[in-house]
Amino acid sequence: MMTALQHSLTTRLCAATCLAAVPFVAANSALAQDSVKIGFVYFLSGAGAAYGTPARDGAKLMVDALNAGEVPAPYQATGINGVSIEPIFIDEAGGVRKQIAEYRRLVEREGVDMVLGYTSSSNCNALAPIIEELQTLTNFFHCGNPQLFEEIDTDPVYAFRSSPMGTMDQVALARYVTEEFPDIKTVSGVNQDYSWGQDNWAEFQAAMNVLSDDVEYKNALFPSLGAGEYGSELSALASDPADLTFVSFWGGDADALMLQAASRGLGSSTRFAFTLGTGAIDGLGKNTIDGTIVGSRGPNSYLAKETELSTWFADAYQKAYDKYPPMAAYVAAQGLLAVKAAAEAAGAPAGDLPDTDAIVSAFEGMTFDTVNGYPISMALHNGHQGISDTGYGVYTGWDSEKDAPIIEQIKIYDAKCVNPPEGQKALEWIKSGFEGASC
Repeated sequence: MMTALQHSLTTRLCAATCLAAVPFVAANSALAQDSVKIGFVYFLSGAGAAYGTPARDGAKLMVDALNAGEVPAPYQATGINGVSIEPIFIDEAGGVRKQIAEYRRLVEREGVDMVLGYTSSSNCNALAPIIEELQTLTNFFHCGNPQLFEEIDTDPVYAFRSSPMGTMDQVALARYVTEEFPDIKTVSGVNQDYSWGQDNWAEFQAAMNVLSDDVEYKNALFPSLGAGEYGSELSALASDPADLTFVSFWGGDADALMLQAASRGLGSSTRFAFTLGTGAIDGLGKNTIDGTIVGSRGPNSYLAKETELSTWFADAYQKAYDKYPPMAAYVAAQGLLAVKAAAEAAGAPAGDLPDTDAIVSAFEGMTFDTVNGYPISMALHNGHQGISDTGYGVYTGWDSEKDAPIIEQIKIYDAKCVNPPEGQKALEWIKSGFEGASC
């Protein structure tokens, strides 16, 4: 059934000229073609490059391996449904207005068949209406703010997010803290001052309030995204240390905060919990603060489970880049595998790229395997939002013989335990006491 948005767009196109509509329709039709053109958008400069560069590397590795037919089952088919992948890489840095312009260029000038990317929640929020306007399949590979589909794109058609919402990070961490460290009674937070950091702090507080009767909150600090220097925030933490300091920083910000905190010896007065902590380990190695609770936006990186596919990915990445794959590489790879799985479930003959609407229909509600060994199910927001298991552990030092971090007390939480059920807003679900959760 045609949505009001689709009907409006069709009317405007026809009003312009029938000829103008022809290339748009052709781009969305099933046809045999030499390649499927995909726009990949990651932070490749600035503080975000600490995250975006390994994401790009993971995507490049996966594109090359898929085109060569080297990926294990269930992704052994060449390219996407037998069509080779032609990547176009774009830098996500530069702000929202730049990303809107870049997205339009990818679709209208480069003629991409789909777009994968975006780490910043601000960029995802701003792009969602443009995606629906241009009717281009777009999979947000990492941004995690609940408002994307709860408030901004409430009836998504062409926008998907195979990466789970950040909600699972906060809920799982609250469960982990109250189970593994029941003596923690005071909490501070340092989070970036935009929707990602604000949402995460609100969700973590709400989850802790449900699970602990007597938790007290001290400092709630919100430095700007990309600040890089955190002297005033760390002074505030040091002057009134809490048992636990919650941090949802990512990329270069996470590395900088951890390094500056370590230089001040703050790890001896508070236990840090980084929801994206394996990323900080990737950046800092043995300079990571001992005792830090670390997550990975799902059971990625050092929390992955051993399967044929996950072992292949870790080995292939190490061979290509001479290091263990960082969290960002895992997340970028799953974003590409999601659209491959959807396209190959759409039923077009091998060697043909299914039309966009067929891929959309197959994408909605599907479950697909990932390179971390745990499946993702597109279970929320009418099949446009993924959920997965997730996990936490504690960094306890560096194994010099293996040249790898030591992570202990690892616990994995089921997807239906840490993600809201369909039809419930994330924060409201947490405040309800996780009604409908299956743990």
